[in-house]
Amino acid sequence: MSDPVLPDYGNRTLTELLPAIGHHLGVPGAADRLGLPAAAGYVVLLVDGLGWHQREHWAGVAPFLTELAADATTLSSGVPSTTATSLTSLGTGLAPGQHGIAGYSFRYPPTGRVLNPLQWPAGVHPLDVQPQLTYLERLAGAGIRTATVAPARFAASGLTTVALRDATFIGVIDEEDHPRRVEQIADAAGGGAMVYAYERALDHTGHSHGVGSRAWLTALERCDVLARELRDALPDEVRLVITGDHGMVNVPRNRRLIVENEPGLLDGVTLFAGEGRLRQLYTAPGQGEAVLLRWRERLGERAWVLSRDEACAAGWFGPVNPRLAERFGDVLVAMRDDRAVMSRRLSKELTLVGMHGSLTPDELIVPLLVC
Repeated sequence: MSDPVLPDYGNRTLTELLPAIGHHLGVPGAADRLGLPAAAGYVVLLVDGLGWHQREHWAGVAPFLTELAADATTLSSGVPSTTATSLTSLGTGLAPGQHGIAGYSFRYPPTGRVLNPLQWPAGVHPLDVQPQLTYLERLAGAGIRTATVAPARFAASGLTTVALRDATFIGVIDEEDHPRRVEQIADAAGGGAMVYAYERALDHTGHSHGVGSRAWLTALERCDVLARELRDALPDEVRLVITGDHGMVNVPRNRRLIVENEPGLLDGVTLFAGEGRLRQLYTAPGQGEAVLLRWRERLGERAWVLSRDEACAAGWFGPVNPRLAERFGDVLVAMRDDRAVMSRRLSKELTLVGMHGSLTPDELIVPLLVC
Protein backbone atom coordinates (compact mmCIF):
# COMPACT_ATOMS: atom_id res chain seq x y z
CA MET A 1 0.00 0.00 0.00
CA SER A 2 1.35 3.45 -0.87
CA ASP A 3 1.91 5.90 1.94
CA PRO A 4 -0.52 8.78 2.54
CA VAL A 5 0.52 12.38 1.95
CA LEU A 6 1.43 13.81 5.34
CA PRO A 7 1.20 17.52 6.16
CA ASP A 8 4.54 19.20 6.85
CA TYR A 9 3.34 20.79 10.09
CA GLY A 10 5.57 23.60 11.26
CA ASN A 11 6.87 24.30 7.77
CA ARG A 12 4.39 24.39 4.88
CA THR A 13 0.78 24.02 5.97
CA LEU A 14 -2.11 26.41 6.42
CA THR A 15 -1.08 26.79 10.06
CA GLU A 16 2.03 28.74 9.00
CA LEU A 17 0.25 31.33 6.84
CA LEU A 18 -0.96 33.90 9.37
CA PRO A 19 2.24 33.70 11.45
CA ALA A 20 4.19 34.42 8.23
CA ILE A 21 2.04 37.48 7.64
CA GLY A 22 2.39 38.43 11.29
CA HIS A 23 6.16 38.38 10.92
CA HIS A 24 6.02 41.06 8.23
CA LEU A 25 3.46 43.14 10.13
CA GLY A 26 5.53 43.18 13.30
CA VAL A 27 4.06 40.52 15.60
CA PRO A 28 6.75 39.80 18.21
CA GLY A 29 8.25 36.33 17.81
CA ALA A 30 6.39 35.55 14.57
CA ALA A 31 8.34 33.64 11.91
CA ASP A 32 7.86 33.49 8.15
CA ARG A 33 8.50 29.89 7.14
CA LEU A 34 6.80 30.39 3.76
CA GLY A 35 8.99 33.12 2.28
CA LEU A 36 6.21 35.64 1.75
CA PRO A 37 7.16 39.02 0.30
CA ALA A 38 7.11 41.96 2.67
CA ALA A 39 4.12 44.26 2.41
CA ALA A 40 2.32 47.01 4.26
CA GLY A 41 -0.82 44.88 4.45
CA TYR A 42 -2.25 41.55 3.31
CA VAL A 43 -5.51 40.12 2.02
CA VAL A 44 -5.93 36.35 2.31
CA LEU A 45 -8.54 35.08 -0.15
CA LEU A 46 -9.46 31.53 0.78
CA VAL A 47 -11.33 29.70 -1.97
CA ASP A 48 -13.11 26.76 -0.38
CA GLY A 49 -12.32 23.61 -2.36
CA LEU A 50 -9.45 25.06 -4.42
CA GLY A 51 -6.93 22.23 -4.59
CA TRP A 52 -3.61 22.62 -6.36
CA HIS A 53 -4.14 19.65 -8.65
CA GLN A 54 -7.64 20.69 -9.71
CA ARG A 55 -6.42 24.20 -10.50
CA GLU A 56 -3.53 22.75 -12.48
CA HIS A 57 -5.67 20.31 -14.46
CA TRP A 58 -8.15 22.99 -15.51
CA ALA A 59 -5.56 25.77 -15.83
CA GLY A 60 -7.12 27.17 -19.01
CA VAL A 61 -10.34 28.01 -17.19
CA ALA A 62 -8.57 30.24 -14.65
CA PRO A 63 -5.98 32.32 -16.55
CA PHE A 64 -5.24 34.75 -13.72
CA LEU A 65 -4.62 31.97 -11.18
CA THR A 66 -2.59 30.08 -13.78
CA GLU A 67 -0.38 33.10 -14.40
CA LEU A 68 0.26 33.40 -10.66
CA ALA A 69 0.95 29.67 -10.39
CA ALA A 70 4.02 29.96 -12.61
CA ASP A 71 5.96 31.28 -9.61
CA ALA A 72 3.83 29.70 -6.89
CA THR A 73 4.39 27.09 -4.25
CA THR A 74 1.98 24.81 -2.42
CA LEU A 75 0.80 24.22 1.10
CA SER A 76 -1.04 21.32 2.62
CA SER A 77 -4.16 21.36 4.69
CA GLY A 78 -4.22 19.45 7.93
CA VAL A 79 -5.91 16.10 8.49
CA PRO A 80 -8.79 15.65 7.98
CA SER A 81 -8.66 17.74 4.79
CA THR A 82 -11.97 19.44 5.47
CA THR A 83 -13.25 22.98 5.94
CA ALA A 84 -13.83 23.16 9.69
CA THR A 85 -10.41 21.73 10.50
CA SER A 86 -8.58 23.79 7.87
CA LEU A 87 -10.20 27.12 8.73
CA THR A 88 -9.39 26.59 12.39
CA SER A 89 -5.78 25.74 11.56
CA LEU A 90 -5.53 28.85 9.40
CA GLY A 91 -7.22 31.10 11.94
CA THR A 92 -5.34 29.89 15.01
CA GLY A 93 -1.96 28.96 13.56
CA LEU A 94 -2.34 25.59 15.29
CA ALA A 95 -2.31 22.03 13.93
CA PRO A 96 -5.52 19.97 14.35
CA GLY A 97 -4.08 18.06 17.30
CA GLN A 98 -3.61 21.35 19.13
CA HIS A 99 -6.90 23.12 18.36
CA GLY A 100 -9.14 20.05 18.52
CA ILE A 101 -11.57 20.79 15.69
CA ALA A 102 -11.06 17.22 14.64
CA GLY A 103 -13.04 17.02 11.41
CA TYR A 104 -16.36 17.57 9.68
CA SER A 105 -17.86 15.82 12.70
CA PHE A 106 -16.22 14.27 15.74
CA ARG A 107 -16.90 13.09 19.27
CA TYR A 108 -16.97 15.85 21.87
CA PRO A 109 -16.21 13.97 25.11
CA PRO A 110 -17.99 16.33 27.56
CA THR A 111 -21.31 15.46 25.89
CA GLY A 112 -20.41 12.02 24.56
CA ARG A 113 -22.06 13.00 21.29
CA VAL A 114 -20.97 13.87 17.78
CA LEU A 115 -20.33 17.57 17.21
CA ASN A 116 -20.56 19.10 13.73
CA PRO A 117 -18.78 22.49 13.81
CA LEU A 118 -20.58 23.63 10.65
CA GLN A 119 -23.93 23.17 12.41
CA TRP A 120 -23.14 24.21 15.96
CA PRO A 121 -25.30 22.43 18.55
CA ALA A 122 -27.33 24.29 21.13
CA GLY A 123 -25.90 24.11 24.62
CA VAL A 124 -22.24 23.80 23.59
CA HIS A 125 -20.28 27.05 23.77
CA PRO A 126 -17.61 27.47 21.09
CA LEU A 127 -15.08 28.79 23.61
CA ASP A 128 -15.42 25.61 25.64
CA VAL A 129 -14.55 23.59 22.54
CA GLN A 130 -11.68 25.80 21.31
CA PRO A 131 -10.52 28.32 23.94
CA GLN A 132 -7.02 29.03 22.64
CA LEU A 133 -6.21 32.41 21.12
CA THR A 134 -6.83 32.81 17.43
CA TYR A 135 -3.99 34.30 15.44
CA LEU A 136 -6.29 37.21 14.66
CA GLU A 137 -6.33 37.94 18.39
CA ARG A 138 -2.55 37.84 18.38
CA LEU A 139 -2.44 40.28 15.47
CA ALA A 140 -4.87 42.58 17.24
CA GLY A 141 -2.76 42.36 20.39
CA ALA A 142 0.17 43.66 18.35
CA GLY A 143 -1.89 46.65 17.22
CA ILE A 144 -2.67 45.31 13.75
CA ARG A 145 -6.15 45.90 12.36
CA THR A 146 -7.91 42.73 11.18
CA ALA A 147 -11.13 42.04 9.31
CA THR A 148 -13.09 39.06 8.03
CA VAL A 149 -15.23 39.40 4.90
CA ALA A 150 -17.60 36.45 4.62
CA PRO A 151 -21.31 35.64 4.17
CA ALA A 152 -23.28 37.71 6.66
CA ARG A 153 -24.96 34.72 8.28
CA PHE A 154 -21.56 33.46 9.47
CA ALA A 155 -21.04 36.48 11.71
CA ALA A 156 -21.83 34.79 15.01
CA SER A 157 -21.43 31.15 14.00
CA GLY A 158 -19.62 28.66 16.19
CA LEU A 159 -16.92 28.09 13.57
CA THR A 160 -16.27 31.82 13.20
CA THR A 161 -15.91 32.03 16.96
CA VAL A 162 -13.46 29.14 17.33
CA ALA A 163 -11.38 29.97 14.25
CA LEU A 164 -11.60 33.68 13.45
CA ARG A 165 -12.72 35.58 16.52
CA ASP A 166 -11.59 39.14 17.25
CA ALA A 167 -11.52 40.36 13.65
CA THR A 168 -14.02 43.00 12.55
CA PHE A 169 -16.70 41.03 10.71
CA ILE A 170 -17.89 42.49 7.42
CA GLY A 171 -20.90 40.60 6.15
CA VAL A 172 -21.47 39.82 2.47
CA ILE A 173 -25.20 40.02 1.76
CA ASP A 174 -25.17 38.88 -1.88
CA GLU A 175 -22.32 36.51 -2.75
CA GLU A 176 -23.11 36.91 -6.45
CA ASP A 177 -22.41 40.64 -6.25
CA HIS A 178 -18.66 40.50 -6.87
CA PRO A 179 -18.16 44.27 -7.33
CA ARG A 180 -19.66 44.98 -3.92
CA ARG A 181 -17.61 42.26 -2.26
CA VAL A 182 -14.40 43.51 -3.88
CA GLU A 183 -15.25 46.99 -2.63
CA GLN A 184 -15.79 45.69 0.91
CA ILE A 185 -12.46 43.85 0.94
CA ALA A 186 -10.51 46.74 -0.60
CA ASP A 187 -12.01 49.24 1.84
CA ALA A 188 -10.90 47.06 4.77
CA ALA A 189 -7.39 46.46 3.42
CA GLY A 190 -5.76 49.85 3.79
CA GLY A 191 -3.45 51.07 6.53
CA GLY A 192 -1.46 47.94 7.35
CA ALA A 193 -4.42 45.61 7.90
CA MET A 194 -4.73 41.84 7.57
CA VAL A 195 -8.00 40.92 5.88
CA TYR A 196 -9.39 37.40 5.51
CA ALA A 197 -11.94 36.88 2.72
CA TYR A 198 -13.88 33.67 2.12
CA GLU A 199 -15.32 32.35 -1.17
CA ARG A 200 -17.36 29.15 -1.02
CA ALA A 201 -19.05 28.61 -4.39
CA LEU A 202 -16.41 26.25 -5.82
CA ASP A 203 -16.75 23.81 -2.93
CA HIS A 204 -20.54 23.83 -2.97
CA THR A 205 -20.63 23.29 -6.71
CA GLY A 206 -18.10 20.47 -6.52
CA HIS A 207 -20.14 18.69 -3.87
CA SER A 208 -23.34 18.98 -5.90
CA HIS A 209 -22.09 18.51 -9.47
CA GLY A 210 -18.56 17.14 -9.24
CA VAL A 211 -15.09 18.44 -10.02
CA GLY A 212 -14.76 19.17 -13.74
CA SER A 213 -18.50 19.46 -14.33
CA ARG A 214 -19.75 22.39 -16.39
CA ALA A 215 -21.13 24.05 -13.25
CA TRP A 216 -17.83 23.55 -11.41
CA LEU A 217 -15.82 25.01 -14.30
CA THR A 218 -18.12 28.04 -14.31
CA ALA A 219 -17.55 28.46 -10.57
CA LEU A 220 -13.77 28.20 -11.07
CA GLU A 221 -13.92 30.83 -13.79
CA ARG A 222 -15.86 33.15 -11.47
CA CYS A 223 -13.30 32.63 -8.71
CA ASP A 224 -10.58 33.58 -11.17
CA VAL A 225 -12.40 36.77 -12.12
CA LEU A 226 -12.97 37.61 -8.44
CA ALA A 227 -9.28 37.22 -7.68
CA ARG A 228 -8.22 39.36 -10.64
CA GLU A 229 -10.72 42.11 -9.84
CA LEU A 230 -9.66 42.07 -6.21
CA ARG A 231 -5.99 42.43 -7.13
CA ASP A 232 -6.85 45.37 -9.40
CA ALA A 233 -8.78 47.07 -6.59
CA LEU A 234 -6.13 46.72 -3.89
CA PRO A 235 -3.39 49.29 -3.27
CA ASP A 236 0.02 48.36 -4.64
CA GLU A 237 1.47 48.09 -1.14
CA VAL A 238 -1.06 45.38 -0.16
CA ARG A 239 -0.32 41.77 -1.11
CA LEU A 240 -3.09 39.39 -2.14
CA VAL A 241 -2.55 35.81 -0.95
CA ILE A 242 -4.81 33.15 -2.51
CA THR A 243 -5.12 29.65 -1.10
CA GLY A 244 -7.63 26.86 -0.47
CA ASP A 245 -8.69 24.77 2.49
CA HIS A 246 -8.65 21.40 0.66
CA GLY A 247 -9.07 19.88 -2.78
CA MET A 248 -11.70 17.39 -3.89
CA VAL A 249 -12.24 14.08 -5.67
CA ASN A 250 -15.33 12.71 -7.41
CA VAL A 251 -16.77 9.51 -5.94
CA PRO A 252 -18.86 7.42 -8.37
CA ARG A 253 -21.96 5.83 -6.91
CA ASN A 254 -20.63 2.35 -7.51
CA ARG A 255 -17.56 3.15 -5.38
CA ARG A 256 -19.50 3.82 -2.18
CA LEU A 257 -19.51 1.32 0.65
CA ILE A 258 -22.85 1.65 2.48
CA VAL A 259 -22.32 0.44 6.03
CA GLU A 260 -25.92 -0.75 6.41
CA ASN A 261 -25.25 -3.21 3.56
CA GLU A 262 -22.34 -4.78 5.47
CA PRO A 263 -23.62 -7.08 8.23
CA GLY A 264 -21.50 -6.85 11.35
CA LEU A 265 -19.22 -4.06 10.08
CA LEU A 266 -20.42 -1.64 12.75
CA ASP A 267 -20.34 -4.14 15.61
CA GLY A 268 -18.57 -2.51 18.54
CA VAL A 269 -18.91 0.99 17.03
CA THR A 270 -20.80 3.41 19.28
CA LEU A 271 -20.42 6.60 17.20
CA PHE A 272 -19.93 7.00 13.45
CA ALA A 273 -18.51 10.40 12.49
CA GLY A 274 -16.26 12.22 10.02
CA GLU A 275 -17.17 12.17 6.34
CA GLY A 276 -17.17 9.72 3.47
CA ARG A 277 -13.49 10.09 2.63
CA LEU A 278 -12.28 9.92 6.25
CA ARG A 279 -14.51 8.14 8.72
CA GLN A 280 -13.91 8.34 12.46
CA LEU A 281 -15.17 5.34 14.40
CA TYR A 282 -15.61 5.48 18.16
CA THR A 283 -15.72 2.07 19.80
CA ALA A 284 -17.16 0.43 22.87
CA PRO A 285 -14.70 -0.40 25.67
CA GLY A 286 -12.47 -3.29 24.68
CA GLN A 287 -13.71 -3.34 21.08
CA GLY A 288 -11.13 -1.10 19.40
CA GLU A 289 -8.79 -3.82 18.18
CA ALA A 290 -11.61 -5.96 16.79
CA VAL A 291 -13.11 -3.01 14.94
CA LEU A 292 -9.71 -2.06 13.56
CA LEU A 293 -9.01 -5.56 12.23
CA ARG A 294 -12.49 -5.98 10.79
CA TRP A 295 -12.30 -2.72 8.82
CA ARG A 296 -8.78 -3.50 7.61
CA GLU A 297 -9.91 -6.87 6.37
CA ARG A 298 -12.98 -5.43 4.64
CA LEU A 299 -11.24 -2.51 2.90
CA GLY A 300 -7.76 -3.92 2.30
CA GLU A 301 -5.77 -1.75 -0.12
CA ARG A 302 -8.67 0.63 -0.66
CA ALA A 303 -8.03 2.58 2.57
CA TRP A 304 -5.58 3.45 5.27
CA VAL A 305 -7.18 2.07 8.42
CA LEU A 306 -5.31 3.12 11.57
CA SER A 307 -5.94 3.25 15.27
CA ARG A 308 -5.85 6.71 16.84
CA ASP A 309 -2.48 5.95 18.42
CA GLU A 310 -1.09 4.87 15.04
CA ALA A 311 -2.43 7.96 13.28
CA CYS A 312 -1.04 10.27 15.97
CA ALA A 313 2.35 8.55 15.86
CA ALA A 314 2.39 8.88 12.06
CA GLY A 315 1.85 12.64 12.35
CA TRP A 316 -1.61 12.89 10.80
CA PHE A 317 -2.74 15.63 13.19
CA GLY A 318 0.55 17.27 14.15
CA PRO A 319 1.44 17.45 17.84
CA VAL A 320 -1.59 16.21 19.77
CA ASN A 321 -2.63 17.73 23.06
CA PRO A 322 -3.49 14.75 25.31
CA ARG A 323 -6.65 16.56 26.46
CA LEU A 324 -7.91 16.61 22.87
CA ALA A 325 -6.83 13.16 21.69
CA GLU A 326 -10.18 11.44 22.33
CA ARG A 327 -11.90 13.76 19.88
CA PHE A 328 -10.21 11.81 17.08
CA GLY A 329 -11.63 8.42 16.19
CA ASP A 330 -10.53 5.28 18.00
CA VAL A 331 -10.30 3.90 14.45
CA LEU A 332 -9.72 6.14 11.40
CA VAL A 333 -10.68 5.04 7.89
CA ALA A 334 -9.07 7.20 5.18
CA MET A 335 -9.87 6.29 1.57
CA ARG A 336 -6.99 5.93 -0.90
CA ASP A 337 -8.71 6.04 -4.30
CA ASP A 338 -12.07 7.39 -5.48
CA ARG A 339 -14.15 5.55 -2.89
CA ALA A 340 -16.13 6.57 0.18
CA VAL A 341 -17.73 4.99 3.23
CA MET A 342 -21.34 6.14 3.58
CA SER A 343 -24.38 5.61 5.77
CA ARG A 344 -28.07 5.89 4.96
CA ARG A 345 -28.50 7.61 8.31
CA LEU A 346 -26.58 10.53 6.81
CA SER A 347 -28.85 10.87 3.81
CA LYS A 348 -27.62 14.30 2.70
CA GLU A 349 -24.13 12.91 2.22
CA LEU A 350 -25.49 10.35 -0.25
CA THR A 351 -26.30 13.20 -2.65
CA LEU A 352 -22.67 14.37 -2.87
CA VAL A 353 -20.57 13.90 -6.00
CA GLY A 354 -17.33 15.64 -4.99
CA MET A 355 -15.86 14.76 -1.58
CA HIS A 356 -12.74 15.34 0.50
CA GLY A 357 -11.22 14.60 3.89
CA SER A 358 -8.53 12.00 3.17
CA LEU A 359 -4.76 12.14 2.69
CA THR A 360 -4.43 11.98 -1.11
CA PRO A 361 -2.63 14.74 -3.05
CA ASP A 362 -5.89 15.79 -4.72
CA GLU A 363 -7.43 16.52 -1.33
CA LEU A 364 -4.51 17.69 0.78
CA ILE A 365 -2.41 19.97 -1.46
CA VAL A 366 -3.55 23.58 -1.94
CA PRO A 367 -1.98 26.53 -3.75
CA LEU A 368 -0.14 29.46 -2.24
CA LEU A 369 -0.49 32.23 -4.83
CA VAL A 370 0.86 35.70 -4.00
CA CYS A 371 0.53 38.89 -6.02
